[in-house]
Amino acid sequence: MLKGKHIVVGVTGSIAAYKTASLVRLLVKEGAEVKVVMTPLAKAFITPLTLATLSKNPIMVDFYDPENGDWNSHVSMGLWADLYLVAPATANTMGKMAAGIADNLLLTTYLSAKCPVMIAPAMDLDMYRHPATQKNMEILRSYGNLIIEPEEGELASGLSGKGRMAEPEEIVEQIRNFFVRTEELRGKKVLLTAGPTYEQIDPVRFIGNHSTGKMGFALAEELAKRGAEVTLVAGPVRLKTTRTSIRRVDVVSAAEMYEAVMQEALSADIVISCAAVADFTPKEKSGVKLKRGNESLCIELLPTRDIAAELGKKKKAGQLLVGFALETNDEECNALLKLKKKNLDLIVLNSLRDEGAGFGVDTNKVTLIDRSEKIEVLDLKLKSEVAADIVDRIAQMVKNQNGGK
Repeated sequence: MLKGKHIVVGVTGSIAAYKTASLVRLLVKEGAEVKVVMTPLAKAFITPLTLATLSKNPIMVDFYDPENGDWNSHVSMGLWADLYLVAPATANTMGKMAAGIADNLLLTTYLSAKCPVMIAPAMDLDMYRHPATQKNMEILRSYGNLIIEPEEGELASGLSGKGRMAEPEEIVEQIRNFFVRTEELRGKKVLLTAGPTYEQIDPVRFIGNHSTGKMGFALAEELAKRGAEVTLVAGPVRLKTTRTSIRRVDVVSAAEMYEAVMQEALSADIVISCAAVADFTPKEKSGVKLKRGNESLCIELLPTRDIAAELGKKKKAGQLLVGFALETNDEECNALLKLKKKNLDLIVLNSLRDEGAGFGVDTNKVTLIDRSEKIEVLDLKLKSEVAADIVDRIAQMVKNQNGGK
């Protein structure tokens, strides 16, 4: 399953380091090429000789060999790896990773890594529960790192609770699943819209909404991570994409977004309408700034072209259409109506009545509804995690289209 994959395993100073020997052996058995980088304290728990023998590669601890000056390049390791796995990861190391501290080779390699990062925490119960540790894990997740949740059981201190590093077999299974997921949308072209649109009133004023584009950009990153070729049509937002495989088209108005989407839609296998597109635009757009007067100002609004509805009309065979619905009342009823009216295959429902969901926050709570009216309510999560759940459903729909293959 892992044949040909390059995996860097980072080992920190935890009693759980003894499990890393089995972990490295299992990875090599699966066909992966493994290189191990250790913190100096990790050597007190497991010897470099053990891990060098099992990985079939020299172990790296220091920035250079003081005997001959050979340099252990953290940059080269970061470029070489398909995955960087830190197992075990202590509270100390996770705190440094979250803060961007780079005082050993393991940490500099982390900061240089271009690949996905998995982290398997291991520590005592109270350390794991501490708000600082929980906050650091939240920060690491927000960076896109994947946390392999520790298990409950007897700990080295004699206490019993959550904090045991996941067993090597479980970690390897999660790595297998990760690499399967990174390939599942390979070759698929995805068109995605994100952010608001601004409808000009005059050169300095516009009609807009509170969308920041965070949910759409999280989807773009997740889709690209799964191997999809992503075209992102983005309204006026301040966000950046981190993956070169995402082609970005910037627009401002609903009309511009409509034109950009229609140019790309026919070649797309999957179209996701996540943008908060304005429903109305001013009939007259002033070329100069409108001055304040003593009388009220009336602006006549015209409906914008309905992008999702037009996509539904022009939907080609085999194409998947995914829409978003932001509702404030009768949420499921309104979402179902939109799903059917616009010929969508899946709709992602947001309710502004859910605390922590909606515009401008890093979390979201959504409900997924498909054409069979199957309803799946997801818990409140980081938008990056919600994006993964949405793409999981899309990938399953693609698989079902292909007869389960």
